[in-house]
Amino acid sequence: MVDVVLPSRDDPVVAAGSEGLGGPAGRRVRGLGPRRAVATVLVMTALVCCFGLLQKQPCRASAWTNVDVYPQLCYSDIAFLYRLRGGLADGHSPYSTAGGAVPLEYPVLTGVFMSAAAKATSFVDGSDDQVGRSRTFFDITALMLAACALFTAWAVAGIAGRRPWDATLFALAPGLLLTAFINWDLFAVALTAASMLAWARRRPVLAGVLIGLAIAAKFYPVVMLGPLLLLCLRAGRMRVYARYLGAGVLAWLVVNLPVKLLWPDGWAAFYQMSRERDAGYGSPWYALDRSGWVISTTLISPLALGSFALLCVGVAVLALRAPRRPRVGQLAFLVVAVFTITNKVYSPQYVLWLIALYPLARPRWRDLLIWQSAEVVYFVAVWWHLQGLTYPDKVQVPEWTHNGATFLRIAALSYVCGMIVRDVLRPGHDPVRADGSDDPAGGVLDGAADVFGLGGRRWDAGGSDRSVDDDAVEGDGGHPDVDVELAADSGNRLD
Repeated sequence: MVDVVLPSRDDPVVAAGSEGLGGPAGRRVRGLGPRRAVATVLVMTALVCCFGLLQKQPCRASAWTNVDVYPQLCYSDIAFLYRLRGGLADGHSPYSTAGGAVPLEYPVLTGVFMSAAAKATSFVDGSDDQVGRSRTFFDITALMLAACALFTAWAVAGIAGRRPWDATLFALAPGLLLTAFINWDLFAVALTAASMLAWARRRPVLAGVLIGLAIAAKFYPVVMLGPLLLLCLRAGRMRVYARYLGAGVLAWLVVNLPVKLLWPDGWAAFYQMSRERDAGYGSPWYALDRSGWVISTTLISPLALGSFALLCVGVAVLALRAPRRPRVGQLAFLVVAVFTITNKVYSPQYVLWLIALYPLARPRWRDLLIWQSAEVVYFVAVWWHLQGLTYPDKVQVPEWTHNGATFLRIAALSYVCGMIVRDVLRPGHDPVRADGSDDPAGGVLDGAADVFGLGGRRWDAGGSDRSVDDDAVEGDGGHPDVDVELAADSGNRLD
């Protein structure tokens, strides 16, 4: 049986919480192997999804036709778009613009996902009541998204190696409960997790195909290409990365080209909207504008793109200068976090992108709870802000509530990023490496020696630094030994 890391022995918050249940697990405990961990995580995920559906029930009861969808905190795009995008309800392509139809403003594979739910809705509910059918569409979509959540939890547990219990950080995150059924993001999250699992299992071509499909479902996974590029460059695995990237590009083209050729205007709607949209809810640019710091609309895109690029340069320097090569989960979380912080809009469900990566980046409950508390505050603030904008004569919502919640969310996420950067610069603080592991999610990078780095130093598979003048032999895998000082340091860390 695999020696599984138990949370009550590893995480101070879980250890403290276990005192009322008999304390941390003893060293002779049995029956808590990988299968038990994965089964428990899946049950937790299913229960949280059920609670998430209950949270949407006040709006579901009226098929999102009442005026209280915002103050009741149960808004969802799903039923609305079924009614507003005629292609879905009528059984046509959602990207068709025939007859003046409004094309779907989502990437192609998400459109396929939505169309599949629409076909199932037509089969289950043949009534002429489009409002009633939109509720059926929501129910079917919710089941499909719950399946995506379960798959993501399973994949995260598999990627985590000896730490499958870390997937509970995804399963029990408040953000999953509150935002799972707002939009279709969990589909792209599941594809991204599948790609990371394939990479962890040393199947780069399959990983590339899956990341290409993920990008065809939602744009954010494209930023995941950067961290792997940096890590493969440092480890001298560029041939593997080339296969990964080539498979990803091919998969994206196979999905997108048919739609682009058949409905070019509909296909381009998503990219045109992303390019032309102004600053939206949740972004720092919108909060600054609402606070009186007026930013020209012509500057929003350059500011967002420029700040993202600048922070990505910082992540790249960190990846190449760190005393030990960062883990895949660490860099992936950092670059996606930077994207959400600098983007022109931040919808509440975007937190799902990060929740799925967090267990692989910083598996600690304390930091998750700090960050998620801020996300819950923002979740409440944004809906009340929208209620105030929708009914300004009836509801007066102070501007500072949304603006303050936006910056609180950014501050909490920045704190988590700071902790991850500290783990990278001082690996003794990294919970994953405390037992001598290198990078369970790294695949061909796990245990590999460095062949490139900035600053004249690079790390070898024996856990030590060496100068770039040494002759390096690239490692083929396995876990490195951790030097005595590092092990002693990590053993005394409680965070």
